[in-house]
Amino acid sequence: MKRLAEGKIHERINAIPNAWYPAYIIRGDERNMMIDAGVNLLGPQYLASIKETLGDPGLLHYLFLTHSHYDHLGSAYYLWRHISGLKIGAHERLEGLLQKPSVLEMMNRLSSNHVDLLGQNTAGEDLTMHPFEIRFHLKQGDKFSLGGLTCRVYETPGHTRDSLAFYFPEIKALFPGESCGVIQGEEGDIIQVEFLSSYQDYIDSLNLMISLEPAIICLGHGLVLTSDDAKDFLRCSLEETFCYREMIETYLNEAHGDVEKATQNMAHQEYDIKGGIFQERNAYLTNLAAQVSHIAGMQKQRARSQNECS
Repeated sequence: MKRLAEGKIHERINAIPNAWYPAYIIRGDERNMMIDAGVNLLGPQYLASIKETLGDPGLLHYLFLTHSHYDHLGSAYYLWRHISGLKIGAHERLEGLLQKPSVLEMMNRLSSNHVDLLGQNTAGEDLTMHPFEIRFHLKQGDKFSLGGLTCRVYETPGHTRDSLAFYFPEIKALFPGESCGVIQGEEGDIIQVEFLSSYQDYIDSLNLMISLEPAIICLGHGLVLTSDDAKDFLRCSLEETFCYREMIETYLNEAHGDVEKATQNMAHQEYDIKGGIFQERNAYLTNLAAQVSHIAGMQKQRARSQNECS
């Protein structure tokens, strides 16, 4: 079953405040956790939704982040300031990135492109992203008990070097961020492949998540998958990743290896003409350029290896 990532997902899971930039609240018997913090422009809405879900924002004990992109950690600083005692967990690499002015400038610039969300800040609060305290440097094998539920941490690089997935075995629920792609299209029939830092790591991470056999997959954008859809999605994403690499190689070959030209041609055809991808265009182009450049590098490495063997 596919359903929008909003409202009550399971007796233990709520998605807030909307489907495209969801944060997931997981309620244990003793502690509560939120996974991801969406975009900064929705900070006040996340806070209001936390209060509505838990009764008191102070009952949110943990905020864990799947990776270092602006649309998954955007409101972390805002929530950290407004919720006393909130403990944030993320890959250790994120702490260094947050200290770089150029990284924060890029995150705030990309966020400002979401003109459709600017009007959500009716109180005119300063929602600029700033560094925040990371209490836990999360890594493969970490476990956190919420009481009746256990959050298991898996490193799932490929989308980014710092990508993490969180799995709750008691309810077989997986929170992969974007480490397994995003479902797009009006009919939910397009899988947007999301390797950015490493194609091979992305493949390996998909295989790791397939081995977990989740019954619930709460995606980083758009949808929650259950039953057969959850069972089939990760394998379909793996197959689509192989096809996507071939597509990029085709565009590169047509552009005679010119990465910029291949990126522009692919964006025009796949985004502008075909449509069905809801990601903001500037963010899409930034990610696509990284993917095309990465595959071009793999092509060159393969050519060098073949020359050395001949």
